[in-house]
Amino acid sequence: MGAEMAYDERKFTELLLYVAKRLEDDPEGGAVKVNKALWWAETACVRMYGRPITGAKYQKLKHGPAPRALLPVRNGLIERGEAALAEGWYRGYRQDRLVPKREPDLSVLSKEEIEIADQVIETIRGRTAAELSAESHTEMGWRIVAVGENIPMSTAYLADDVTVTPAMTEHAKRLAERLGL
Repeated sequence: MGAEMAYDERKFTELLLYVAKRLEDDPEGGAVKVNKALWWAETACVRMYGRPITGAKYQKLKHGPAPRALLPVRNGLIERGEAALAEGWYRGYRQDRLVPKREPDLSVLSKEEIEIADQVIETIRGRTAAELSAESHTEMGWRIVAVGENIPMSTAYLADDVTVTPAMTEHAKRLAERLGL
């Protein structure tokens, strides 16, 4: 299985809304944290299933990976009245928060994709945007490309220290059984 796939804007839109909704009560849940949650959900899916969730392209930015589709999709949500942008300050830094005005349509995401997103969100909950940015800079994909370049999703396999979750272990067992290993 290859890690690259065609971009699915509908899945990206609903995943973005889902992540923003789940981070509504997190004071650190601004754009930087949403970007990191999306990145880590996509790369976790690559590591577990050999494919990302949405096929969105992620670029290397100063503060870590960010989806190229974020601004056009976010602006579309705002224009359609499906979300709002709350601009403000938090801990002395500007913070833009996407505020969903509708529930995400989870029918476009698989149960496994939602579980991955939930695990990522719970892992980053309560952590600062600065901490998450610094952590994202340890990702091999972010380290090997220049600022502004796309980060190949296949670099998810190059992780120095992948945390193995119970879901990953179960998936590996099912896969091994299916392959007769």
